[in-house]
Amino acid sequence: MSAPAPLAPGTVRTVLADVPAGALGRCDYHEHLFQVTALLPGEDLDDEDASGREAASLRAAGVDAVVEATPTGLGRRPAAVARISASTGLTVVHTSGAHRQEHYPPGHWLLGASVDELTERFTADVLEGLPAEDVRERGASARGPHGHPVRAGLLKAGVGYWRISPFEHRVLAATAAAARTSGVALMVHLEHGSAAWEVLEVLRENGLPARRVVLAHADRNLDPGLHVELIAAGAVLGYDGAARHRQAPDSAILDCLERVVGEAGPAGVLLGGDVARRSRYRAYGGMPGLDYLPRRFVPRLQQRLGGAVVEALLVHNPAALLAGSGAGGHG
Repeated sequence: MSAPAPLAPGTVRTVLADVPAGALGRCDYHEHLFQVTALLPGEDLDDEDASGREAASLRAAGVDAVVEATPTGLGRRPAAVARISASTGLTVVHTSGAHRQEHYPPGHWLLGASVDELTERFTADVLEGLPAEDVRERGASARGPHGHPVRAGLLKAGVGYWRISPFEHRVLAATAAAARTSGVALMVHLEHGSAAWEVLEVLRENGLPARRVVLAHADRNLDPGLHVELIAAGAVLGYDGAARHRQAPDSAILDCLERVVGEAGPAGVLLGGDVARRSRYRAYGGMPGLDYLPRRFVPRLQQRLGGAVVEALLVHNPAALLAGSGAGGHG
Protein backbone atom coordinates (compact mmCIF):
# COMPACT_ATOMS: atom_id res chain seq x y z
CA MET A 1 0.00 0.00 0.00
CA SER A 2 1.35 3.43 -0.97
CA ALA A 3 1.99 5.93 1.80
CA PRO A 4 -0.33 8.90 2.27
CA ALA A 5 0.85 11.83 0.18
CA PRO A 6 -0.52 15.05 -1.27
CA LEU A 7 -1.63 14.78 -4.85
CA ALA A 8 1.35 15.43 -7.10
CA PRO A 9 1.16 18.27 -9.60
CA GLY A 10 -0.15 17.13 -12.96
CA THR A 11 -1.90 14.03 -11.63
CA VAL A 12 -5.52 13.24 -10.81
CA ARG A 13 -6.51 11.01 -7.88
CA THR A 14 -9.08 8.45 -9.02
CA VAL A 15 -10.73 5.66 -7.06
CA LEU A 16 -8.31 3.12 -8.56
CA ALA A 17 -5.02 5.04 -8.80
CA ASP A 18 -3.41 8.40 -9.44
CA VAL A 19 -3.29 9.06 -13.19
CA PRO A 20 -1.73 11.76 -15.38
CA ALA A 21 -4.18 14.60 -15.89
CA GLY A 22 -3.65 14.35 -19.64
CA ALA A 23 -5.00 10.79 -19.60
CA LEU A 24 -8.38 11.77 -18.11
CA GLY A 25 -10.13 12.22 -21.46
CA ARG A 26 -13.67 13.57 -21.70
CA CYS A 27 -14.85 14.23 -18.14
CA ASP A 28 -18.36 14.81 -16.80
CA TYR A 29 -17.49 16.87 -13.75
CA HIS A 30 -20.61 16.20 -11.65
CA GLU A 31 -22.68 13.03 -11.23
CA HIS A 32 -23.79 10.66 -8.46
CA LEU A 33 -23.52 6.90 -8.66
CA PHE A 34 -24.78 6.49 -5.10
CA GLN A 35 -26.78 8.93 -3.01
CA VAL A 36 -29.30 8.67 -0.17
CA THR A 37 -30.73 11.83 1.35
CA ALA A 38 -33.92 12.70 3.19
CA LEU A 39 -34.23 15.74 0.92
CA LEU A 40 -35.07 13.42 -1.98
CA PRO A 41 -37.46 10.77 -0.63
CA GLY A 42 -37.91 7.84 -2.98
CA GLU A 43 -34.93 8.91 -5.09
CA ASP A 44 -32.25 6.74 -3.49
CA LEU A 45 -29.35 5.62 -5.66
CA ASP A 46 -28.41 2.50 -3.73
CA ASP A 47 -28.18 -0.44 -6.15
CA GLU A 48 -24.69 -1.33 -7.32
CA ASP A 49 -25.85 -3.26 -10.38
CA ALA A 50 -28.18 -0.48 -11.56
CA SER A 51 -25.63 2.25 -10.89
CA GLY A 52 -23.04 0.19 -12.74
CA ARG A 53 -25.29 -0.11 -15.79
CA GLU A 54 -25.93 3.62 -15.72
CA ALA A 55 -22.19 4.28 -15.55
CA ALA A 56 -21.65 1.94 -18.48
CA SER A 57 -24.17 3.94 -20.52
CA LEU A 58 -22.18 7.10 -19.86
CA ARG A 59 -18.99 5.39 -20.96
CA ALA A 60 -20.66 4.04 -24.10
CA ALA A 61 -21.75 7.57 -25.00
CA GLY A 62 -18.14 8.72 -25.17
CA VAL A 63 -17.43 9.98 -21.65
CA ASP A 64 -14.13 8.71 -20.27
CA ALA A 65 -14.23 10.03 -16.71
CA VAL A 66 -16.70 11.30 -14.14
CA VAL A 67 -16.67 12.95 -10.73
CA GLU A 68 -18.74 11.05 -8.14
CA ALA A 69 -19.92 14.10 -6.21
CA THR A 70 -21.59 12.46 -3.20
CA PRO A 71 -19.86 13.70 -0.02
CA THR A 72 -19.85 12.44 3.57
CA GLY A 73 -22.96 10.94 5.12
CA LEU A 74 -25.19 10.69 2.05
CA GLY A 75 -25.06 7.02 1.16
CA ARG A 76 -21.76 7.03 -0.70
CA ARG A 77 -20.22 3.59 -1.31
CA PRO A 78 -16.60 4.06 -2.34
CA ALA A 79 -15.73 0.36 -2.67
CA ALA A 80 -18.71 -0.15 -4.98
CA VAL A 81 -17.71 2.92 -6.99
CA ALA A 82 -14.24 1.44 -7.43
CA ARG A 83 -15.72 -1.85 -8.62
CA ILE A 84 -17.92 -0.01 -11.11
CA SER A 85 -14.92 1.95 -12.38
CA ALA A 86 -12.91 -1.24 -12.86
CA SER A 87 -15.72 -3.10 -14.60
CA THR A 88 -16.86 -0.31 -16.94
CA GLY A 89 -13.58 1.38 -17.76
CA LEU A 90 -15.05 4.69 -16.61
CA THR A 91 -12.45 6.65 -14.65
CA VAL A 92 -14.02 7.98 -11.44
CA VAL A 93 -12.85 10.74 -9.12
CA HIS A 94 -14.57 10.50 -5.73
CA THR A 95 -15.45 13.34 -3.38
CA SER A 96 -14.98 14.15 0.29
CA GLY A 97 -16.41 17.04 2.26
CA ALA A 98 -20.04 17.76 3.18
CA HIS A 99 -23.18 19.06 1.53
CA ARG A 100 -25.40 21.99 2.54
CA GLN A 101 -27.00 21.71 5.96
CA GLU A 102 -30.49 20.57 4.89
CA HIS A 103 -29.14 17.21 3.69
CA TYR A 104 -28.38 16.21 7.31
CA PRO A 105 -31.17 15.64 9.85
CA PRO A 106 -31.03 17.48 13.19
CA GLY A 107 -28.63 15.71 15.52
CA HIS A 108 -26.53 14.16 12.75
CA TRP A 109 -23.01 13.64 14.04
CA LEU A 110 -21.46 15.67 11.20
CA LEU A 111 -23.36 18.84 12.16
CA GLY A 112 -21.62 19.11 15.50
CA ALA A 113 -18.07 18.63 14.26
CA SER A 114 -15.56 21.45 14.68
CA VAL A 115 -13.49 22.93 11.86
CA ASP A 116 -10.46 20.99 13.10
CA GLU A 117 -12.40 17.72 13.23
CA LEU A 118 -13.81 18.25 9.75
CA THR A 119 -10.42 19.23 8.37
CA GLU A 120 -8.78 16.12 9.79
CA ARG A 121 -11.51 13.88 8.40
CA PHE A 122 -11.63 15.37 4.93
CA THR A 123 -7.84 15.43 4.62
CA ALA A 124 -7.63 11.78 5.62
CA ASP A 125 -10.23 10.90 2.97
CA VAL A 126 -7.86 12.23 0.32
CA LEU A 127 -4.53 11.10 1.74
CA GLU A 128 -5.44 7.76 3.35
CA GLY A 129 -8.74 6.63 1.88
CA LEU A 130 -12.47 7.08 2.22
CA PRO A 131 -14.03 5.18 5.13
CA ALA A 132 -15.91 2.01 4.33
CA GLU A 133 -18.83 3.45 6.33
CA ASP A 134 -19.65 7.08 7.05
CA VAL A 135 -19.87 6.99 10.82
CA ARG A 136 -18.46 9.28 13.49
CA GLU A 137 -15.40 7.11 13.99
CA ARG A 138 -13.93 6.75 10.50
CA GLY A 139 -12.84 3.14 10.91
CA ALA A 140 -11.20 1.17 8.13
CA SER A 141 -10.78 2.61 4.67
CA ALA A 142 -12.79 1.23 1.76
CA ARG A 143 -10.79 -1.03 -0.55
CA GLY A 144 -10.96 -1.28 -4.30
CA PRO A 145 -10.97 -4.51 -6.32
CA HIS A 146 -7.17 -4.72 -6.14
CA GLY A 147 -6.99 -4.15 -2.40
CA HIS A 148 -5.86 -0.53 -2.50
CA PRO A 149 -7.62 2.17 -0.46
CA VAL A 150 -10.21 4.18 -2.36
CA ARG A 151 -9.17 7.81 -2.02
CA ALA A 152 -11.03 11.02 -2.70
CA GLY A 153 -9.66 13.24 -5.46
CA LEU A 154 -11.87 16.29 -4.92
CA LEU A 155 -13.44 18.10 -1.97
CA LYS A 156 -16.99 19.41 -1.73
CA ALA A 157 -18.88 21.98 0.29
CA GLY A 158 -22.41 23.35 -0.06
CA VAL A 159 -24.38 26.43 0.93
CA GLY A 160 -28.07 27.29 1.04
CA TYR A 161 -29.98 29.84 -0.99
CA TRP A 162 -28.36 33.18 -0.15
CA ARG A 163 -27.18 31.66 3.12
CA ILE A 164 -24.01 30.30 4.64
CA SER A 165 -25.01 28.69 7.92
CA PRO A 166 -22.48 28.23 10.76
CA PHE A 167 -22.15 24.55 9.78
CA GLU A 168 -21.63 25.43 6.14
CA HIS A 169 -19.07 28.04 7.13
CA ARG A 170 -17.17 25.39 9.09
CA VAL A 171 -17.28 23.05 6.10
CA LEU A 172 -15.96 25.78 3.79
CA ALA A 173 -13.11 26.49 6.19
CA ALA A 174 -12.34 22.79 6.61
CA THR A 175 -12.44 21.95 2.91
CA ALA A 176 -10.22 24.93 2.15
CA ALA A 177 -7.69 23.69 4.70
CA ALA A 178 -7.92 20.12 3.42
CA ALA A 179 -7.46 21.32 -0.16
CA ARG A 180 -4.32 23.25 0.81
CA THR A 181 -2.86 20.22 2.55
CA SER A 182 -3.85 17.55 0.05
CA GLY A 183 -3.39 19.40 -3.23
CA VAL A 184 -6.88 18.63 -4.56
CA ALA A 185 -9.48 21.17 -5.69
CA LEU A 186 -12.86 22.10 -4.20
CA MET A 187 -16.39 21.97 -5.62
CA VAL A 188 -18.99 24.18 -3.94
CA HIS A 189 -22.73 23.60 -4.33
CA LEU A 190 -24.46 26.95 -4.84
CA GLU A 191 -28.19 26.65 -4.23
CA HIS A 192 -29.83 28.12 -7.36
CA GLY A 193 -26.47 29.65 -8.22
CA SER A 194 -26.59 32.10 -5.30
CA ALA A 195 -23.88 33.46 -2.98
CA ALA A 196 -20.98 32.90 -5.37
CA TRP A 197 -19.00 35.97 -4.32
CA GLU A 198 -19.67 35.31 -0.65
CA VAL A 199 -18.37 31.74 -0.95
CA LEU A 200 -15.23 32.85 -2.76
CA GLU A 201 -14.57 35.43 -0.05
CA VAL A 202 -14.85 32.85 2.74
CA LEU A 203 -12.48 30.56 0.87
CA ARG A 204 -10.04 33.40 0.20
CA GLU A 205 -10.03 34.22 3.90
CA ASN A 206 -9.14 30.57 4.51
CA GLY A 207 -6.26 30.57 2.06
CA LEU A 208 -7.81 28.90 -0.99
CA PRO A 209 -7.58 30.84 -4.25
CA ALA A 210 -10.53 30.98 -6.64
CA ARG A 211 -8.63 29.08 -9.33
CA ARG A 212 -8.85 25.95 -7.16
CA VAL A 213 -12.65 26.22 -6.89
CA VAL A 214 -15.48 25.08 -9.17
CA LEU A 215 -18.82 26.72 -8.43
CA ALA A 216 -21.42 24.03 -9.10
CA HIS A 217 -24.83 25.02 -10.50
CA ALA A 218 -23.65 28.37 -11.82
CA ASP A 219 -26.09 27.86 -14.69
CA ARG A 220 -29.07 27.72 -12.31
CA ASN A 221 -28.62 31.52 -12.45
CA LEU A 222 -28.33 32.26 -16.18
CA ASP A 223 -26.56 35.60 -15.84
CA PRO A 224 -23.71 35.77 -18.38
CA GLY A 225 -22.38 39.04 -17.00
CA LEU A 226 -22.02 37.54 -13.54
CA HIS A 227 -20.40 34.44 -14.98
CA VAL A 228 -17.82 36.47 -16.89
CA GLU A 229 -16.99 38.39 -13.72
CA LEU A 230 -16.56 35.18 -11.69
CA ILE A 231 -14.28 33.70 -14.32
CA ALA A 232 -12.25 36.93 -14.41
CA ALA A 233 -11.82 36.53 -10.63
CA GLY A 234 -10.29 33.11 -11.26
CA ALA A 235 -13.16 30.77 -10.45
CA VAL A 236 -14.27 27.84 -12.57
CA LEU A 237 -18.00 27.52 -13.25
CA GLY A 238 -19.92 24.25 -13.29
CA TYR A 239 -22.69 24.11 -15.89
CA ASP A 240 -24.79 21.10 -14.88
CA GLY A 241 -28.41 22.12 -15.51
CA ALA A 242 -29.12 20.36 -18.82
CA ALA A 243 -32.42 18.45 -19.02
CA ARG A 244 -33.99 20.54 -16.24
CA HIS A 245 -36.59 22.12 -18.48
CA ARG A 246 -38.85 23.15 -15.60
CA GLN A 247 -36.13 25.56 -14.52
CA ALA A 248 -34.69 26.53 -17.93
CA PRO A 249 -34.56 24.94 -21.38
CA ASP A 250 -31.28 23.69 -22.76
CA SER A 251 -31.45 26.50 -25.31
CA ALA A 252 -31.22 29.09 -22.53
CA ILE A 253 -28.15 27.36 -21.09
CA LEU A 254 -26.56 27.28 -24.55
CA ASP A 255 -27.36 30.97 -25.08
CA CYS A 256 -25.73 31.89 -21.78
CA LEU A 257 -22.73 29.67 -22.42
CA GLU A 258 -22.20 31.16 -25.87
CA ARG A 259 -22.09 34.66 -24.42
CA VAL A 260 -19.76 33.65 -21.59
CA VAL A 261 -17.33 31.83 -23.89
CA GLY A 262 -17.45 34.74 -26.32
CA GLU A 263 -16.46 37.23 -23.62
CA ALA A 264 -14.30 35.18 -21.24
CA GLY A 265 -13.01 32.37 -23.46
CA PRO A 266 -13.67 28.67 -22.84
CA ALA A 267 -11.18 28.03 -20.02
CA GLY A 268 -13.50 28.78 -17.10
CA VAL A 269 -16.37 26.32 -17.54
CA LEU A 270 -16.92 22.61 -16.83
CA LEU A 271 -19.85 20.46 -17.97
CA GLY A 272 -21.77 17.92 -15.91
CA GLY A 273 -25.20 16.38 -15.64
CA ASP A 274 -25.84 16.13 -11.89
CA VAL A 275 -28.76 13.82 -12.68
CA ALA A 276 -28.77 12.56 -9.09
CA ARG A 277 -32.23 10.98 -8.87
CA ARG A 278 -33.49 7.43 -9.16
CA SER A 279 -36.39 8.62 -11.31
CA ARG A 280 -33.95 10.09 -13.84
CA TYR A 281 -31.73 7.02 -14.29
CA ARG A 282 -32.83 4.60 -16.98
CA ALA A 283 -31.20 1.69 -15.13
CA TYR A 284 -33.54 2.43 -12.20
CA GLY A 285 -36.57 2.70 -14.49
CA GLY A 286 -36.56 6.46 -15.12
CA MET A 287 -35.30 8.94 -17.70
CA PRO A 288 -33.43 10.68 -19.36
CA GLY A 289 -30.34 8.91 -17.96
CA LEU A 290 -26.74 9.89 -17.36
CA ASP A 291 -25.96 9.86 -21.06
CA TYR A 292 -28.30 12.79 -21.78
CA LEU A 293 -25.31 15.15 -21.48
CA PRO A 294 -23.11 13.52 -24.15
CA ARG A 295 -25.94 12.31 -26.40
CA ARG A 296 -28.27 15.30 -26.37
CA PHE A 297 -26.61 18.42 -24.95
CA VAL A 298 -23.03 18.14 -26.21
CA PRO A 299 -23.98 17.72 -29.91
CA ARG A 300 -25.98 20.94 -29.73
CA LEU A 301 -23.07 22.65 -28.02
CA GLN A 302 -20.69 21.44 -30.71
CA GLN A 303 -23.00 22.68 -33.46
CA ARG A 304 -23.26 26.07 -31.76
CA LEU A 305 -19.66 26.67 -30.61
CA GLY A 306 -17.50 24.08 -32.35
CA GLY A 307 -15.35 21.12 -31.41
CA ALA A 308 -12.53 23.13 -29.85
CA VAL A 309 -14.87 24.60 -27.24
CA VAL A 310 -16.32 21.16 -26.48
CA GLU A 311 -12.81 19.77 -25.96
CA ALA A 312 -11.95 22.66 -23.67
CA LEU A 313 -15.05 22.16 -21.50
CA LEU A 314 -14.89 18.37 -21.37
CA VAL A 315 -11.16 17.59 -21.59
CA HIS A 316 -8.77 20.46 -20.86
CA ASN A 317 -10.68 22.31 -18.14
CA PRO A 318 -11.52 19.34 -15.88
CA ALA A 319 -7.96 18.06 -16.23
CA ALA A 320 -6.63 21.45 -15.15
CA LEU A 321 -8.96 21.66 -12.15
CA LEU A 322 -8.56 18.07 -10.95
CA ALA A 323 -4.79 17.98 -11.36
CA GLY A 324 -2.94 18.24 -8.07
CA SER A 325 -1.49 21.54 -6.97
CA GLY A 326 1.13 19.89 -4.76
CA ALA A 327 1.67 20.34 -1.02
CA GLY A 328 0.38 23.69 0.14
CA GLY A 329 -2.39 23.72 -2.44
CA HIS A 330 -1.71 27.17 -3.86
CA GLY A 331 -0.50 26.06 -7.30
